Amino acid sequence: MITSLKSAFSTVVLTALITSVSAQDATKSVPVFENGEAQIVEGFSDPKEWIRHDLWVETTFDSDEDGKPDRMHVAVTRPKQTDTEGLKLPVVYGSSPYFAGVAGDLPGVMWNVEHELGDIGEERTHPEVKRRGKRPIISNSHTRQWVPRGYIVVHSSSPGTGLSDGAPTIGGANEALAPKTVIDWLCGRAKGYTEREGGEPVTAFWSTGKVGMTGTSYEGTLPLAAATTGVEGLEAIIPIAPNTSYYHYYRSNGLVRSPGGYLGEDIDVLYDFVHSGDEAKRPGNNKRVRDTEMKNGMDRQTGDLNDFWAKRDYLTQMKPMKAALLMSHGFNDWNVMPEHSNRIYQQAKKQGIPSQIYYHQHGHGGPPPMSLMNRWFTHYLHGVDNNVEADARAWIVRESDNMRNPTAYADYPNPDAKDVTLYLKKGGQTEGTLHTKKTSKQGEETLVDDFSISGKELAKAENSNHRLIYATPTLTEDLHLSGITKVSITLSSSKPAANLSVWMVALPWTDGKINEDIITRGWADPQNYKSLTDSEPLKKGEFYTVNFDLNPDDQIIPKGQKIGFMVFSSDKDFTLHPEPGTELTLKLDQTNITLPVVGGMDAYKAATKN
Repeated sequence: MITSLKSAFSTVVLTALITSVSAQDATKSVPVFENGEAQIVEGFSDPKEWIRHDLWVETTFDSDEDGKPDRMHVAVTRPKQTDTEGLKLPVVYGSSPYFAGVAGDLPGVMWNVEHELGDIGEERTHPEVKRRGKRPIISNSHTRQWVPRGYIVVHSSSPGTGLSDGAPTIGGANEALAPKTVIDWLCGRAKGYTEREGGEPVTAFWSTGKVGMTGTSYEGTLPLAAATTGVEGLEAIIPIAPNTSYYHYYRSNGLVRSPGGYLGEDIDVLYDFVHSGDEAKRPGNNKRVRDTEMKNGMDRQTGDLNDFWAKRDYLTQMKPMKAALLMSHGFNDWNVMPEHSNRIYQQAKKQGIPSQIYYHQHGHGGPPPMSLMNRWFTHYLHGVDNNVEADARAWIVRESDNMRNPTAYADYPNPDAKDVTLYLKKGGQTEGTLHTKKTSKQGEETLVDDFSISGKELAKAENSNHRLIYATPTLTEDLHLSGITKVSITLSSSKPAANLSVWMVALPWTDGKINEDIITRGWADPQNYKSLTDSEPLKKGEFYTVNFDLNPDDQIIPKGQKIGFMVFSSDKDFTLHPEPGTELTLKLDQTNITLPVVGGMDAYKAATKN
């Protein structure tokens, strides 16, 4: 049990049993709960005694268009008591496109990013995936964690992967309907069979009909996808670093942008990466999905939002959702960025869905502490009244703390955070300044694009004409930021299209951990200054105001540092790489940054003497 969690829990729940045990049944193994958490039970803990089997659940769709309903490959791991003693238990369920393997890192798999904005570059290489693994076990993830605590663990391969029928659509409707149908089967509403074709019927006689889902990254996306269907029986989900919108993953405010660490990746690359399904059906899937729907819809030329991308945004599909949500993410996850979790968490609260969020200061992945997850599933799957609804809404791992030891807060963003708008004073090629009072007649300052210079190099440079940077006074007290930083930039471009990148950094740059130097960042396409759906070429010499958000954060900036607002054009690790030389000119009087400061203006002034 985590010490800080102990202090936050308002109720200590005494030992309870989910099943009444009479004197003559005292030797039977049943779930046991202490302090509101499911305990490891000796009778459930020997993997050699677990019952493992696989099957196929028949869906209502035919995404590989072979004239037959797609069947999803499912693997079950359950305690022997579900057979020998007729014990029924709730289910922890994970679904993934990765279980059967993925494509290798072959040359030319990613899109070439070195070309002018508005172009698409040469055709890339299309790799093939050879399925790995044999029946009956899809994956061992979750089994050692949850089966000993009195759960059944179920895994399934996504459509078009492993031994599941269908086609990968990367956020298409079938990727939500597939886990929904598996849950329907677990609740007795869908058909399961012993074989991929034909076979004998299989029922989930051992299931209580209470299901929870969890997973990380794509495997965290699928619990949310299933929940947006409103399927009965899905009581709770714990998505970890989920991709909640493919537009937000591959684009940023109209800009074509790569996820961190995967320069040149786009949605069709991910399709090829996961398509481990039936090789005989792969050519047809490729033609329909990758070479038609994706090619016509993804639009790498403009980066605009369109119907193709809108259909792959789970935020707009949340109305039917009712599963209790425990969300987890890292503030320095530059692969699936923290905005993905925050947007879903905020909407879940609006809809009255029971919700908590856990944030840490590291990168991609990182589940909540076991205690948080255990309490969540104990309550919503086993029905134990552990008062989890009264726990803190937000759990934030502070900068130097262990990830298992988060600090409890009333909510995220911190309810005491208030907007503080800062204005620019000239000097950005060296280091201009940020002030709470707007000063007129600051004029204009210009930067010259050069993708070959990294953001880190730009932030460390004492003088550079390839970026503009403006900083607060040195902090005399720690300053707590919590929420979303907003920027408003008025600029002109020497070319009809330009990348726009913004980093908020802690200065001086220390070359320490990434979460010490980079506070947050964001990107935008100035051509989309009026609309994400309709870009327009920039006219030379004309100024445009671009408003957008940086990624959410919760960070305490220590005294002795300054907060820097850095504006540049192409980001070496994230954006396309046009020929260097594009000039961006900022109107300083019409550019500002708004920080979410805990304590608002009073706290900011106290920390900066501003």
